Amino acid sequence: MRHVHFPAQRVARTAVGSAAPVRRLGDKARWYRPAAVAADFLGAALPVGLVFEAAQQVRPLFCALAAAVAWTGVQALRRRYASRVLGESRGVLPVVHDWLILIGVLAVARVVTEEDTPRLSALGALLPALLITVACHKLTYRHLSAARREAQAVSRVLVVGEPDAAEEVIAHLSARTDHPYVVVGVVPVGGGSLVSGVPVAARLDAEAPSAAGGDAAAVLGAVASHHADLVLVAPGVRIAGERLRRVAWALHDAGLELAVFTGLVEVSVKRLETLSAGGLAVLRVAPPVSRGVQTLLKSALDRVGAAAGLLLLSPLFLGIVVAIRTGSRGPAFYRQRRIGRDGVSFVMWKFRTMVVDADARKEELSGANENDGLMFKIRRDPRVTRVGRLLRRTSLDELPQLINVLTGHMSLVGPRPPLPEEVARYDEVELRRLTVRPGMTGLWQISGRSDLSWDETIQLDLQYVDNWSFTSDVDVMGRTLRAVVDGRGAY
Repeated sequence: MRHVHFPAQRVARTAVGSAAPVRRLGDKARWYRPAAVAADFLGAALPVGLVFEAAQQVRPLFCALAAAVAWTGVQALRRRYASRVLGESRGVLPVVHDWLILIGVLAVARVVTEEDTPRLSALGALLPALLITVACHKLTYRHLSAARREAQAVSRVLVVGEPDAAEEVIAHLSARTDHPYVVVGVVPVGGGSLVSGVPVAARLDAEAPSAAGGDAAAVLGAVASHHADLVLVAPGVRIAGERLRRVAWALHDAGLELAVFTGLVEVSVKRLETLSAGGLAVLRVAPPVSRGVQTLLKSALDRVGAAAGLLLLSPLFLGIVVAIRTGSRGPAFYRQRRIGRDGVSFVMWKFRTMVVDADARKEELSGANENDGLMFKIRRDPRVTRVGRLLRRTSLDELPQLINVLTGHMSLVGPRPPLPEEVARYDEVELRRLTVRPGMTGLWQISGRSDLSWDETIQLDLQYVDNWSFTSDVDVMGRTLRAVVDGRGAY
């Protein structure tokens, strides 16, 4: 998830408007769909054909084709090949969901055709289809993310709203590259100056025009002059209700898309539900998960995972202890006071990666701090030992935190566990990250780790607190492995 970094180049490109031509949302690389279909078809056909041939099944070719058609059919019915979906990040869990549907479909076909290949062999033959599909999604996602950092494969957006509201939307979209929107023009409602630098495509009167088509003509003209794909409305007192309804009619009659900014930020779509009350379109926002089955599953996963991890990794622990003690004097483990859920302090365990007097030397190195917030981070910290650099690079130094997970002070997934001196300087917003147990890994771990700014770290932690679910935890744990192998931001 490297897209969490917010490069300044996006701001410049969003303000350009009709300068350099950009590729539209529908102009994603043409190889995305053929690559996805071919990967799904061959990923199912070849393994099934080989396994069924080895099992001396009567019709291996027929079974291979049936599996391939079923897999691509499931993906097509689930609209995985739609232009809006191709290249977008869906994580591993939606693919697993599709794969389970495939298993169900083929199980029914197995009964109908009386196919008798051993069940485990048949299931194993279908596993490569899942893995290859995930790999293909990652490939297209990386390619699309790189293209969007260059303002390619994007949707040209015209923002309509009162100046302050429009500026807020423009600033938020301009700061990030993990979305397809590039603002090419703005249509302010009423007077007021704009500082974003985005071209003013038109301007609507503060009051609704007497002529019914006044707003519609202005917006449609702005769309045409700036070649916009989408009109994004930031509703307010001056652009809402009947006035917004008429603009929507005009856009839809012209075959154009309309989107409305709700004012919510960093809220997962899983928590949103559209309702209608007396003709009003209402958006219901479900509260964050704090009790129920999902919390029980999370606790069970934490305890079982931590116990299994400590048992299976005990030989590795012994090897690391020997390496640390051989490389430098002092204990192999490092204990540090951290703040957990609801502000309760606990002792966090880690493998020691620094010299024994590292805490005493922190003050003299304060001027070299490379983090812009409350955390203390130095890329080339002189206190880190040779063995410690390797442990940090591979995140092996954090494995003893499984003890904290087993005792209930931490979770496998959650916000970064803060130091007491950091929490002492938290404001009201930052304190919200203490409403859940801190984790061994989290969104910060798979998004750049120490390379993240303080604001980015807090944003990711709050995003987790508000939107976590058991399935998202499983997804984060799966993506953590890739982040650890990659090693960027670990120092």
